[in-house]
Amino acid sequence: MRILISGASIAGPVLAYWLTRHGWSVTVVERAPTLRKTGGHAVDLFRPAMNISEKMGVLARIQERATGTDRMTIHQEGARRPVRADLTKIFSATSDRHLEIMRDDLSEIYYDATCHDVEYVFGDSITEISPNGEVRFENAAPRRFDLVVGADGLHSNVRRLVFGEESRFSAFIGAYFGVLTLPNGAGLDGELFMHVGVGRTAGMYGARHLGDARALFLFRSEREIDYHNRDVRRQKALLRGAFDGMHPDVDRWLSELDRTPAFYFDSISQLRMDTWSRGRVTLVGDAGYSPGPAVGGSTSLAVVGAYVLAGELARAGGEHERAFPAYEHAMTEHVRGSRAVALSAAKTLIPTSRLGVSGLAQGARLLSALPAGPSRALLRLTTKSARLYNSMTLDDYPPPPAASAGRVGTR
Repeated sequence: MRILISGASIAGPVLAYWLTRHGWSVTVVERAPTLRKTGGHAVDLFRPAMNISEKMGVLARIQERATGTDRMTIHQEGARRPVRADLTKIFSATSDRHLEIMRDDLSEIYYDATCHDVEYVFGDSITEISPNGEVRFENAAPRRFDLVVGADGLHSNVRRLVFGEESRFSAFIGAYFGVLTLPNGAGLDGELFMHVGVGRTAGMYGARHLGDARALFLFRSEREIDYHNRDVRRQKALLRGAFDGMHPDVDRWLSELDRTPAFYFDSISQLRMDTWSRGRVTLVGDAGYSPGPAVGGSTSLAVVGAYVLAGELARAGGEHERAFPAYEHAMTEHVRGSRAVALSAAKTLIPTSRLGVSGLAQGARLLSALPAGPSRALLRLTTKSARLYNSMTLDDYPPPPAASAGRVGTR
C-alpha cells in the first residue's frame, strides 16, 4: 500500500515512521525547499509523546536537545519586585514525564529517524486529490496513492482541498501569539524571563545549546484582527501596538523585529471538525484538531495522533474504511480534553484582570516553594492539563513485520 503524507514537521515524520514499520510505502511531500529551520519556539512533550518517542528509539537524542529551562522570573506590570519560580518542580508536579524542546530540533530528530526508509519530496505541494487516489502536484508529475494524509498544520492545504476553507472549522479563542529570534544579550541559560500584564504576556528565554534566544508574545483581542497571513510587516506592527509601553525590556525585544532572522505570528484558534476523514483522505495533528498554538499541548497531541492512526491502519490490515473511524474514536476524548486545556491555559497565561496577573505570579511561586507531593496534589486540583496528559493511555498495536517495505531517500 502506498501512502502520501503532506507535511514534514512533527506529525508527518512520526506517522511515516510507524507506517513504514508496519510495512507500507510512504512518501512525504513538503512545500518548503528543505527541512524547516525557521527559529521555532519551545514545545512540550508530555508522557504519551515521550513514551512514543522512546519506542521510536529517539528519546536519548530528544533529551540531549532539551532546552534545559528550569527557572522562571515573572515581572508583574506595575509591580516593583519580581517573582521567581522553580520550573523543574512545577513541571514535575504537572506530569511525571515531561520535557521541553525547540520545535525545529524535534522535527529534525523525527526526520532523521525516517529519512532512510521514507521518500521525502521537498519544494512541492498538492494541488488536487481525486476520489480514486490520484494526486496532482505543483511541480511533480501526477501519482496515485492508496491513502493521503494531511499533516500540514493549522493552515492545512489538504484540508482545504478536501473539506473546504479553513474559516468553516476555525474557532478564534480570543488571543494572538508571536515569537521572534534575537541575540541572547542577557545571557539567559535555562531561565524564562516574563512580563505579565492584563491582556498581554511577553517572555524571553534561551536554551543551553542555542547561541541566540527567543522572545514570545501573547495578547488578547476581543475580535479577530484583519490581516493577511503573509503580510509580515502588518503582523509586526500589530505586535508593537499590543505591547507598546509595557516595559523597557519588552521594548528592547521588539526593537529586534526588523532584524530578526525568524518571525512567527498567528491567531490562537482551534480546529473543530465533525470528522477528520473523507474517502481515502484523513488528517492528523494540527491539520485536523489543533487545540490552539502555544496553549493546548498540540505537539504531544500530534505525536499521539500519528501513532494511533498508524496503529489503527495496521490493526485493520490497511482497510481505511475501518481504520479511519477507529482512529477518530480513539482520539476524540484526547482532542476534546486538549481544547478545554487550551481555553483554561489561555486565561491563565494571558490574565484578564490584575487579580489574574497576581494569581499567575503568586501561584507559580507557591507551587515551586511547596514540596513535590503537595504541589502535585494542588496542580491536580487546579489544572486540567495535569489530569489530561497523565490520564492518556495508548493501545499496543500489532507488532510490525520483520521487514519494512518503505521506500528510501529524498528528492
